[in-house]
Amino acid sequence: MNLPSLVRLIDVGPRDGLQNEKQPVPADIKIELVHRLQAAGLKEIEVTSYVSPKWVPQMADNHAVMSGVQRQSGIRYSVLTPNLKGYEAAVLDKPDEIVVFGAASEAFSQKNINCSMAESIERFAPVVEAALSAGIAVRGAMSCTVGCPYEGDIEPDRVAYLAGLMKDIGVQRVDVADTIGVGTPLKVQRAIEATLQHYDVNHISGHFHDTYGQALSNTLAALQMGIWNFQSSVAGLGGCPYAKGATGNVATEDVVFMLQGMGIDTGIDLDALVDAGQFISAHLGRAPNSRVATAMLNKRKA
Repeated sequence: MNLPSLVRLIDVGPRDGLQNEKQPVPADIKIELVHRLQAAGLKEIEVTSYVSPKWVPQMADNHAVMSGVQRQSGIRYSVLTPNLKGYEAAVLDKPDEIVVFGAASEAFSQKNINCSMAESIERFAPVVEAALSAGIAVRGAMSCTVGCPYEGDIEPDRVAYLAGLMKDIGVQRVDVADTIGVGTPLKVQRAIEATLQHYDVNHISGHFHDTYGQALSNTLAALQMGIWNFQSSVAGLGGCPYAKGATGNVATEDVVFMLQGMGIDTGIDLDALVDAGQFISAHLGRAPNSRVATAMLNKRKA
């Protein structure tokens, strides 16, 4: 196997992880979480989003969070922007990267934003153009790349089509996301193969949800293809809105433990990462949703 010697993790906990939490999380807690993640060695952190507070009230403090983070050189701070209005608000806070998004499913696109896949991506064209002109990097999140709550299995040609649409509007790199966590290794590899028609391995990241316990297996399958960028969420923050009670994002702690055990460098201090997960989980009033964090915390007690 030709595995990468280095893996870069993007922790999406502060944004993707917290956005579905029903209890409001104060800005100072979010800022402290970002500080703990960067202290643990994370080089990319998805901090917040600039969506309407009417739809996602948890992210209404985006300006306060971004302005409160003590940034460090060498760390990329990214934010989600759903439209040009969101981008115009985000650019005031000088993010290093913006994230736009689209689904590899016509049904998902129609049900969620009442337009086709092509129309959804075309709406982002002025956002991408504005960001690139301002020297801000652009990442594209491709959701439902292996399964959709409405369509079921997604064919690889749909993924290739979406990746092509993103490439055409100038998106620099893309996430192959198993949004509902139904992917298995071969399905994930086929989705990545489809994406490779438009982006090279250096510009593709894996984003695997652990709803059915397949996220680490899918991460390994992507590693075997040379993928070395992945998204994960500290303490496994973030539920899956399409599978009640199911877990969402794979825990960063679990991915780091696996990678370290394979001799792959992440630059992350696992103990400090577990502490960061424990910090935010304690605030939310529950234990970290990470098998590795649970084991390490139990070991510390013993």
